[in-house]
Amino acid sequence: MRGRRRGSLAVALFGRALALAAVVTCVGLLPWFSGRDPALSVLRARSAEQEATPEALAAVRDDLGLDGGRLAQLGRWLGDLAHGNFGTSWVSGADVGPGVLPALTVSLALMAASLAVALLLAAMLCARTVVRGARGTLAGRTSTGAGAAMLASVPEFLLATVGLLLLGVWLGWLPTSGWSGPVDMVLPALAMGLPAGGLLGRLVTDALPGAYGERWAELWRASGVSSWRIALAGLRRAVPAVVPQLGLVAVGLTAGAVAVETVFAIPGIGRTALGAAKAQDVPLLQACVLALLALGLAAGTLAHLVRRRLLGPGLQDAQLALPAPQSATATWSRIAVPAVLGLGLLAVTVVGLLRDPCTVQTAARLAPPSLTHPLGTDGLGRDVLARLGHGAASTIGTAAAVTAVSALVGLALGFLPDFSAGLADVANALPPVILGLLVAGATGPGASGAALAVTLVSWPPLAAHAATLVAEVRAARFLVAQRALGATRGRILARHVLPAVAGPVARHAVLRLPGTALALASLGFLGLGAQAPAPEWGLLLDESRSYLERAPWAALAPALALAALAGLAVSVSSLSWGGGTRARSRRAPLPAERAAGHGA
Repeated sequence: MRGRRRGSLAVALFGRALALAAVVTCVGLLPWFSGRDPALSVLRARSAEQEATPEALAAVRDDLGLDGGRLAQLGRWLGDLAHGNFGTSWVSGADVGPGVLPALTVSLALMAASLAVALLLAAMLCARTVVRGARGTLAGRTSTGAGAAMLASVPEFLLATVGLLLLGVWLGWLPTSGWSGPVDMVLPALAMGLPAGGLLGRLVTDALPGAYGERWAELWRASGVSSWRIALAGLRRAVPAVVPQLGLVAVGLTAGAVAVETVFAIPGIGRTALGAAKAQDVPLLQACVLALLALGLAAGTLAHLVRRRLLGPGLQDAQLALPAPQSATATWSRIAVPAVLGLGLLAVTVVGLLRDPCTVQTAARLAPPSLTHPLGTDGLGRDVLARLGHGAASTIGTAAAVTAVSALVGLALGFLPDFSAGLADVANALPPVILGLLVAGATGPGASGAALAVTLVSWPPLAAHAATLVAEVRAARFLVAQRALGATRGRILARHVLPAVAGPVARHAVLRLPGTALALASLGFLGLGAQAPAPEWGLLLDESRSYLERAPWAALAPALALAALAGLAVSVSSLSWGGGTRARSRRAPLPAERAAGHGA
């Protein structure tokens, strides 16, 4: 047993080292990935008017040491990095390190405030389930969780813009920009913490019924144990399945702050990275990416340690009991929510596809909703309903393709938890926005580059969920009996473990579809995804931001469409919680199966 643990630790360390080396190498070679001469990029960043003569380019190469080739430049950069030297800004000529550390501190403070908001909201969302579970009155009273998912699907940049206008400009209660004191973090923390809190509340609420349905809970209630002790024990049993996702959410708060920091002009690491990418200041962008990578590794490692501490030796000693069987009857009340949401999205898409999304009507600029334009018009007089319908195909279609690929990758790597844990920690430390910046720098902004960036970082939550399920299934007692009866490892894997994991991971992937669509919309909002005049939902939000106060319908239409998509995904997934395994297994969902959801 001790040798197996040492082997698992060695594999995990090897996976982290390999992924870390690959990412660091890619970051070090960033100046060369675009296919353009780095000296030309530096010259354009310093002076856009200066002519790119051979003499000027040679002077830049000599000044920055770019004349030694890619490998020589990588070796020089790694050597400087080992001595704590992050390089010199291509734009300002100043050292990069002193500017990155204060920005990272600001983002960490903002992340802490946002996490506090998220935890408070999550506690409010799951409090009712905890009380009912402790009293043993949960049967038949679970909800689809569509409301929490819809809250989690609201884009942070939209919440930031609405909060800025409502609480900052109209009411004047809170500052609208800057970073001079605690009051300045209220609006940004709310914009980032509310979606994260909706996600965490959904995760914990889904994990609790399985925990309170286990045999120990029935015995404790029959023995007269107090409700508060049962409540705490149920939380301890359910939380380990959510901890890996909490680590991902914690990193996503800082990574997803790029747009929020931009809206509120906060000097954080996300806004610094975005500004460096737009200015083609590669050394500053390299330092920002490495700072986010270090933060992601720390959060992922902490999450794994907390989960192991909470579960103790149960995962290795087959001491986990499975919850009692629960039915998942599709009643009319549970079918109504996905039916209404699905039909609403379908109707908007079909009606929108029958209209022209590119016709410009100058006389109808920013027209309010009417019979002619049911959702109003945008700043150019284009029909919002038409653009929303045509954008549905690209936004939802691309998100579905990215989600399918991520599910397959996550399921495969979930059976290699020790190796994939390191890869996941490194991949999750690079959020879609940062990878979008890197991909855009190499291939230019576009829909394909945005899809690639989101795909590269969408699989870690699915892999973490799959790894948790695999570990709990392998530690279950019925598999111990199968081994005692002489079942081979391949037979157990094919007939018990894989069917028990594939269904929940597939439902988890469905739940992540809105988050994937939001990631693509965020890249479009920042100008890193589909380009105008494409009617992509992120572009619709970006185009409407400047006149949100005068024509809020132009921004609310795509935002409500994403929220409805989230509610549809969660409510449909909840109709089939009981179908994850073969009937012969005769078992209920594992606690981790109820931790399906998406990350920030």
